[in-house]
Amino acid sequence: MSNTKARLPQPVASEHIPLKARNVSFSWAETPLHWLPGDPFSTHTINVLHLLLPAGERWFVHVYKQVLPLIRDERLRADVIGFIGQEAMHSQAHDEVLPHLREQGLDPTPYTAQVDWLFEKLLGDRTLPPGRARRWWLLERVAIIAAIEHYTAFLGDWVLNARELDRRGADPTMLDLLRWHGAEEVEHRSVAFDLFMHVDGCYRRRVRTWATAFTALVFLWQRGARFFMENDPTLGPGAARATFKDFHRSGRAGTLPTTGAMVRSIPRYLSRSYHPSQEGSTAQAVAYLASSPAATAAEARANGAA
Repeated sequence: MSNTKARLPQPVASEHIPLKARNVSFSWAETPLHWLPGDPFSTHTINVLHLLLPAGERWFVHVYKQVLPLIRDERLRADVIGFIGQEAMHSQAHDEVLPHLREQGLDPTPYTAQVDWLFEKLLGDRTLPPGRARRWWLLERVAIIAAIEHYTAFLGDWVLNARELDRRGADPTMLDLLRWHGAEEVEHRSVAFDLFMHVDGCYRRRVRTWATAFTALVFLWQRGARFFMENDPTLGPGAARATFKDFHRSGRAGTLPTTGAMVRSIPRYLSRSYHPSQEGSTAQAVAYLASSPAATAAEARANGAA
């Protein structure tokens, strides 16, 4: 009995925090196309977030609104409602970067159309009979979101600590967007996993949907980086590359996560004792949000309105 209990996910109580959406806004007028100077590959690899997240996080919100009636724990319900608010704001903030990219000669529409199809059609609602089949598809999507959130929290923790971006002179507005978003991902990193455990918790489903999510993320990210590099109007044909070797090299340089850190994150998620609160630091996330130009401006506007 004690061994079984020890393997169960053990949340760190001190890492829990009530969640709230911050109505942030950003001005992109002064942000260059290569916002990480002299490094179009790292710039565009991170820029893939702007292509994936608007549709992906709208999908999160859509699925979670469907699962709300299944939640029997009031604190978890409050967490999910806070999560929905934060994810909706993330989607809007990244969506607002896309017109800026178009103005700089890089139209992301061909790629975002494919991403929209993925989330709205392939992973969208299906015409299923009420009962077991409809519930199965809902639980599959809840589990996929939990797996994706493992990696968004991983990326959030990385960008909060990626000092090389500062040393390389990254555009401060873009860096604030990434770190505001990353801090909120760390803040709510346990919600998707807790919801999955609450409504299902099947370990085989966790493993299966992790494999689906991880494979899709790697494929979409490489495809997105390659799309940016091939369509960047400032790069010649010979520079249009986006390979795993490039990713590995940028990771070693500190401008992207390291390959090793990505690989080590896999067994942690697949461990039966895994819980997201065991990773990252809520205190660090909250400290950044207390200093973020966008988040503090949003707080001031909210207090002024009150």
